[in-house]
Amino acid sequence: MRYEGRIFRPPSEADSYILQATIGCSWNKCTYCDMYRDKQFAVRALDETLADVRLAGETYGENVRKVFVADGDALILDMPHWRAILGACRDAFPSLRRVSCYAMASNVLDKSDDELRELRELGLELLYIGPESGDDATLKRIAKGSTFAEHVTAAERAHAAGMQTSVIFLLGAGGVERSQEHARASAELATAMSPRFLSALTLTVVPGTPIARAEQKGLFTLPDIPTTLRELRTFVEHAAPADAIFRTNHASNRLPIAGRLPRDRDAILAAIDGALQGDVPLRPEWMRGL
Repeated sequence: MRYEGRIFRPPSEADSYILQATIGCSWNKCTYCDMYRDKQFAVRALDETLADVRLAGETYGENVRKVFVADGDALILDMPHWRAILGACRDAFPSLRRVSCYAMASNVLDKSDDELRELRELGLELLYIGPESGDDATLKRIAKGSTFAEHVTAAERAHAAGMQTSVIFLLGAGGVERSQEHARASAELATAMSPRFLSALTLTVVPGTPIARAEQKGLFTLPDIPTTLRELRTFVEHAAPADAIFRTNHASNRLPIAGRLPRDRDAILAAIDGALQGDVPLRPEWMRGL
């Protein structure tokens, strides 16, 4: 298997075979993100990608049950690439249960309904979509590239095709200025998108990113720990997806939580309140990361 540059995957793909079918992110403009800033976006040559699948099949075979297709928004691949990749994965991994990838709302919207259904039939089951915020003012400020409404439409179309979605929000993305607006609107978007999986991460200002430069100029202030916990509380209090598995287990978070929304709302709120009161310990700073 050959990888170019740093490789990222969601926490739930820790035991997956990671297949790098694209290099970098086709958008790569989000102000907070440095994951792919050292890469020029490109689609890997299909023969190289398929060779990696064959090699992984020969090496790991039946041990591979999940495949995560990287890099940043691999759904942008055209249908001939996807057909070949998904077919090769089925052939190489007899025990394969799921193929997933990161996707932007625009990637979903660029595919037709028939194409999305075909991708699901071929094995692409789960899309990780990171709106980061439901607040259109924040979405514009962080250069996310899509609006509240576009994220809702993308989720609806993915679900209609039979795909599951895992939706990610970013605590702190609204800064101090729009902290509660960001949290409340994010809860509204989580409700409207109604994903199967729902998670919250915490913004880390990475040196060299546009948001770091904004912070240096006094144009952005990262919320402190209590404010971030209050954002999380507002989000949990108001988010009402149909039935979502909710996690804050990402290394960026100070308060790891697991439960379901809305079923476990009261228990999750009690944990957050305990953290705010100092009764529930937070993850030490040295254990946090990107």
